[in-house]
Amino acid sequence: MKQYDLLIVDDEQRYADMLAKRLRLRRLTCKVCYDGQAAIDIVGEDSFSVVILDLRLPDLYGTEVLTRIKQRRPETAVIILTGHGTEKDREQCLARGAYSFMNKPLDIDRLVATMARIKEKSS
Repeated sequence: MKQYDLLIVDDEQRYADMLAKRLRLRRLTCKVCYDGQAAIDIVGEDSFSVVILDLRLPDLYGTEVLTRIKQRRPETAVIILTGHGTEKDREQCLARGAYSFMNKPLDIDRLVATMARIKEKSS
């Protein structure tokens, strides 16, 4: 099992790859996938400090993916990232254990600050 800083799950491949590139420039180790089932499978194989999870995926809705990730690895912090989330989505995600709920376009500095808080809590 390999330890990564984060897993990025987003069906917009160019967006996910660009986000990973920007975070790697900040010396974070990233893995990327583009659908919910792949994310669930990957979380079963490797360990991540943080999962950045898009809400709208082609195969499973983000709340279902969140639930399954938290069942497999309750210690993993999940940040929901969406361009289409409602207040109800936000409430559901936080109730299911999401650490944070952020809207696109993403403020990269806010994301990095949130990840720093997660790291502080886990140390």
